[in-house]
Amino acid sequence: MDAKTYFRLSLMMFLEFFVWGAWFVTLGTHLGSIGFTGSQIGYTYLMNNIAAIISPFFVGMVADRYFASQKVMGVLHLLGGVILYLTADITTVGWLVFGLLLYNLAYMPTLALVNAVSFHQMKSPDAEFPRVRVWGTIGWIAAGLTITLIQFKFFADIEKSSMPLKMAAIASVLMGLYSFTLPDTPPQNVGKEITAGEVLGIKALRLMKERSFFIFVLCSLLISIPLAFYYNFTNLFLNDLGMQGVAGKQSMGQMSEVIFMILMPIFFVRLGVKKMLLVGMLAYAFLIREDVIVSEARP
Repeated sequence: MDAKTYFRLSLMMFLEFFVWGAWFVTLGTHLGSIGFTGSQIGYTYLMNNIAAIISPFFVGMVADRYFASQKVMGVLHLLGGVILYLTADITTVGWLVFGLLLYNLAYMPTLALVNAVSFHQMKSPDAEFPRVRVWGTIGWIAAGLTITLIQFKFFADIEKSSMPLKMAAIASVLMGLYSFTLPDTPPQNVGKEITAGEVLGIKALRLMKERSFFIFVLCSLLISIPLAFYYNFTNLFLNDLGMQGVAGKQSMGQMSEVIFMILMPIFFVRLGVKKMLLVGMLAYAFLIREDVIVSEARP
């Protein structure tokens, strides 16, 4: 992969995750400010997960058989940007939840498509993809820092407003336009018959018969539960405590992600996969306990 291609793919990853990071972190605070209850905030975030379940079907049945990946990604980002902008100022629970479901149905397939575009241009994906993917994490960080910069310089209540949603919508449109300039990535399964089992991931489900894979999936499910609470309510919780620049401070989590991605090969050698995952899960429990202590110490 030459330097020009690396730059183009890195910018693609940066924009892809800037879009997501711009609205996902602060949404709970915005919804709380317009009167949503805790359960209603949870339902709103649930739309992202529902779309993530549906998106592989779309990629497998449409994007991977009929159209170039970069063109499908461009259309989805343009469509998603328009939907998100129109949804941003809605305050009715049902309509806002529906609008975000439509938006996420457009956005979530693009997570697979950016990978498809990247891998198609790489000769050694194992070595080259991490150097491209890390720019997605940097994009998420940049979104949080941008929101905090606006908060300190121009608009103190930005995290309570719909502005982050609109910022994400504009970034999505830019990403959509940029997608059409990316290297051509033709569909991989043109003319091939795809069975319902392949689309539904039946082969993957068969792996559940293997004990080690079943335990891995179970642990992944359990660890995702506190992760969902984190994204739904941490920004709202910290704003309620009176903390300033919360979006920027939360991006420190992604900053540490970059560091640990670099250190991961060392952990693989020293600890092995099982112990490394165990340490990570224990870290989750420790941090959640610290959050509880902070909450109980509030006046």
